Amino acid sequence: MRRGGELERPAIAYETWGDLSPSRDNAVLLFTGLSPSAHASSSPEDPAPGWWEEMVGPSRPIDTGRYFVICINSLGSCFGSTGPATTDPTTGEPYRLSFPVLTLEDVASAGKALLDHLGVDRLDAVVGASMGGMTALVFAMQFSGSARSLLLISSAMRSRPFAIALRSLQREMIRRDPAWHDGNYPLGEGPVTGMRLARKLGMITYRSAKEWEQRFGRERVAEERQSGNPFALDFEIEAYLEAHARKFTGQYDANCYLYLSRAMDLFDVAEHGGTLAAGLATVDAERTMIIGVTSDYLFPVEQQRHLADELKSVGVTVDYQELDSIQGHDSFLVDMDRFRPTVQSFFSTD
Repeated sequence: MRRGGELERPAIAYETWGDLSPSRDNAVLLFTGLSPSAHASSSPEDPAPGWWEEMVGPSRPIDTGRYFVICINSLGSCFGSTGPATTDPTTGEPYRLSFPVLTLEDVASAGKALLDHLGVDRLDAVVGASMGGMTALVFAMQFSGSARSLLLISSAMRSRPFAIALRSLQREMIRRDPAWHDGNYPLGEGPVTGMRLARKLGMITYRSAKEWEQRFGRERVAEERQSGNPFALDFEIEAYLEAHARKFTGQYDANCYLYLSRAMDLFDVAEHGGTLAAGLATVDAERTMIIGVTSDYLFPVEQQRHLADELKSVGVTVDYQELDSIQGHDSFLVDMDRFRPTVQSFFSTD
């Protein structure tokens, strides 16, 4: 592991769609954001809709009739890959906080190990959004020659103080919950209140004030849903956040959330050589597309512009696209009318 420690026989959960070509040169690797699993799209083995269902599949922008698409569950997550919630084979007990410090460089290295396992020496493309974009970028930096092209969405070379402050507060909400028990809660249980609050704060940062205004305005919760408590949910925006928070707490392990959240804060391209330019100098993709969203204030478009400029300065061919969506950081998940054509154009260009 980059910051010390090691993992014995780590597992990496992944899903694939499409077929690897005889020349083994049509693979596309997807790195996810903080919370998704490897289930990016439905398949005969798992027909449930995936988190990027409208983007990955037959005749979709990432066409599984043309590409062999691989999506991994990040190292440190809780959807099959080794993380704080899995059993340490050396002790027979869950890792919990004995799990080594996690970095996005480690997540990228796990992706490279999976490619070696699958016999893929060179990808047609590596793709990532949000945390996945950071991971895709450092993958291209660490493993020169491993990808022909690079697609980075709503990402950055490092987190700004604003984003670090938000995630720090989310982590404190979890750790201050008495049910966290210094990370030693029973698996499947844990700091429900802290996770609910952290998720609510996250949801607020993932969208935009303009979208909230258009979707909810000052609409009140229906009278039959009101409890009579003077401080209970009164507005529909509150009910929306509560519903998403409750859904999340039943799916995600708290310690895994803490580790991956911290990994985003620790990431800094300048740690690879001392400057941003030195860090990016090993990127040798033949072409790169960077997509930013005007209403994203978690990863503002200025960060994507900066990334594009820095890559150009070291000789990388970059196509920068700025999309005018009101749906904030989550636009790549929900605003398909804008994202589908843009991603399609990337994969249609040889």
